[in-house]
Amino acid sequence: MTLATLSDVLQPALKNGYAIAGLVTLGWEDMRAYVAAAEAEGVPVILQAGPSCRKHTPLPILGKMFRYLAEQASVPVVAHLDHGYTFEECREALDSGFTSLMYDGSRKPLAQNIDDTARIADLAHSAGISCEGEIGFVGYAQGDQSQGTDPEEARRFAQESGVDAMAVSVGNVHLQENKEGGLDEARIKAIEAVTDVPLVIHGGSGVPVAQRRKLAAGSHICKFNIGTELRKAFGTALREAVNRDPGRFDRVVILSETHDPMVTAARSVLQAFGKPGEHTS
Repeated sequence: MTLATLSDVLQPALKNGYAIAGLVTLGWEDMRAYVAAAEAEGVPVILQAGPSCRKHTPLPILGKMFRYLAEQASVPVVAHLDHGYTFEECREALDSGFTSLMYDGSRKPLAQNIDDTARIADLAHSAGISCEGEIGFVGYAQGDQSQGTDPEEARRFAQESGVDAMAVSVGNVHLQENKEGGLDEARIKAIEAVTDVPLVIHGGSGVPVAQRRKLAAGSHICKFNIGTELRKAFGTALREAVNRDPGRFDRVVILSETHDPMVTAARSVLQAFGKPGEHTS
């Protein structure tokens, strides 16, 4: 078994100058392809179950799927709850076999976010798993605007919540389809100056690949969440499979033809983040 916690994979990344991909899953087809891609690249991978994934498939089932894949894998696999919004949801993920809980209290006042996240961190640590929190609000393309992370608030949050990883808002946006933006490196450096917790970028699909490489190798950003660009790759592969023969109706045959394209797309994502031994700090 190569089931791992978030700290298991992020602490070596922080020390040695690379990052780990948190790949947003929606079903068996993509999560299986993501593990195959990680094995091909020889790197750990974080399988993430976000709100839309959980709406489609219950947490106890997702936990079994993630753990099954981890047990078969030759690389470390983290079973990660992404954007848990309640204590009860985080508890259910823990009970379902997840090895990392991300609690999102970013819309709450600082003191409440710290207190609520600390409660989740205590829950996770008592079970020997990891906790990620978020300070500053990461907005959504065509939706709510971001509120950038204040470095002093980040210092307090990291120190008082006890999180193992800290998601920050530094120019990143959820669900962004293009890579025309970029992260605020000055703000990242200011946050790094006051905390040594591994940093996380949500909305990583919108970050230019060159900047991903640079920050993975030379900053405290140890985890990039990637969802939108891989969902687009899956949609393209599925559409091509359906259109290849409009008379086909067997979903197993159709879906099987998405596997290789998804492995290729995921490998391209993983290659930008480096791996153990490539960089030393």
